[in-house]
Amino acid sequence: VVMRWKYSCPHCEAPLNPEERVVLQVESGDHRFLAGLHPQPGNYEVELPPGEEMAPGTRWEFFCPVCEKSLVSELSEDLCTLVVTSPGEPHRVYFSRIAGEEATFVVSAEGMLKDYGIHTDRYLEHLVHEKYMR
Repeated sequence: VVMRWKYSCPHCEAPLNPEERVVLQVESGDHRFLAGLHPQPGNYEVELPPGEEMAPGTRWEFFCPVCEKSLVSELSEDLCTLVVTSPGEPHRVYFSRIAGEEATFVVSAEGMLKDYGIHTDRYLEHLVHEKYMR
C-alpha cells in the first residue's frame, strides 16, 4: 500500500504534487527551472530538465511554482519547508537546499519528529529548538 502524501505550499496552500513528483521552482544564480522531487521522505531522486544539474554542495532557492514565495524555512537558512498531509493531520516537512545533502525532517503538530538522510545531525539542534518552543 503506497501512502498518498499530499504536499502543499505553506503560503498559498496550492497542491504541489499533482502527479508522482513534488514540483518546485528552483533557482541558483541565473538558472531557474522546475524540479520534480520524489514524494517519499528520504528518497533524494530529483528530476531536472534536460541539460540542468544541481552540483553537489551548491545552495538552491526553492519557490512555490504557484505563488512564487520562497520556501526557505525560518528554522535554518539551509532548510526549506512544505506542508505535507498523509491521511490525517498536516505535518511540516523540512529539507536541505544544499544539493547532495540528505537531510529531511517530518514534524507533526504535536512536535513528533522523524528524520531521514545521512546529514540530519547538521540540523537537529534547529528542530529540537523548534520542538520545545511550541
